[in-house]
Formats: sequence, structure tokens, C-alpha cells
Amino acid sequence: MSWIILIVAGLFEVGFAASLGKARETQGAEAALWWTSFVICLFLSMALLFRATRDLPMG
Repeated sequence: MSWIILIVAGLFEVGFAASLGKARETQGAEAALWWTSFVICLFLSMALLFRATRDLPMG
């Protein structure tokens, strides 16, 4: 299960990188939505990475 969580966390990493790029290109309300998407994806990515690394063997 931890490997699936790790893969989903990686997808959220892609999401926050794409959101950051779009947020810098837009203005106004659309930019606010992209920044919100960035923060949500960043939080979910880090939370899922933390969860996955608790159970995966390191080294």
C-alpha cells in the first residue's frame, strides 16, 4: 500500500509544479485559483510522502 501512496504523492508533485507555472502566467481570480491548487497539491504531496516513508524500508 505504501508504494501506491508514494506514486500518488508523485502525481501531486507534478500537480503542484504545474499549478505554480500556471499561477505565474495568469492574473486576477484565475491566478488565485492556481495558487490555491498549488497549496493544496503541495500539502497533499508532502503529507502522502511522509505517510509512505514511514512504512517503506530505507537503504
